[in-house]
Amino acid sequence: MSRTRSRPELRALAAVASVALAGGCMTARIDENRVAPLHISHGESVVILAKPQVEGTGAEPGFMSCVGHKLERGSEPIPVYGNDAFQDAMFPWFEPSVAPVRAEHVAALLERPLVSQRLAETGVRYVVWVDGNTRKIDSGGSLACGAAPGMALCIGFGWWEKQSDYQATVWDLRASRSAGSVSANVTGTSAILGAGVPLPFIARVQGTACDRLAGQLRTFLKGGEGAASDAVAQ
Repeated sequence: MSRTRSRPELRALAAVASVALAGGCMTARIDENRVAPLHISHGESVVILAKPQVEGTGAEPGFMSCVGHKLERGSEPIPVYGNDAFQDAMFPWFEPSVAPVRAEHVAALLERPLVSQRLAETGVRYVVWVDGNTRKIDSGGSLACGAAPGMALCIGFGWWEKQSDYQATVWDLRASRSAGSVSANVTGTSAILGAGVPLPFIARVQGTACDRLAGQLRTFLKGGEGAASDAVAQ
């Protein structure tokens, strides 16, 4: 006996089919909000810190490390000061519980000779506060798997959708002001198809968000022009 599939089931099947054909389809949006001119110069560096949270854990350490590595590589590398080393050097003024909540508050902090001396020793000109996370926003399907000697067998399908949403706010420590922010929002659908041997189709949502945010941040720090954009990433 056959039955008519519901609209959610049809959407799920369409999502799985598109994932299977595209190998993990994603949509990405990049935004930039520049409020002050800036240009990183020779001998200056940036530090990437997790934005202090009243509740929750904030941006994942692995994501911030990914952005830092991307900035340090390529044809126009940007020196990145280690976040742990920076917090140690500036202890306790940039610990999450006591860090300045606004860029303008840095001016009062730098009036302390010891603070300004330590900051000069690090060479850090810009603080990049990263906020956001990657989370699963939807899922569905039905997948049954069993183990056999030397292999795993699956029947059916399972799919899930993840979203990576991050914002990087840039502070100019020398000018004691916010220079603006860039953000990346990436959504992707992954699936496992079971027709005997399980076939995974994984959308690298967080990795793509790291690539896009680091690329836009590089342009921002170099003083280049950036603009909001939408794209489909494979």
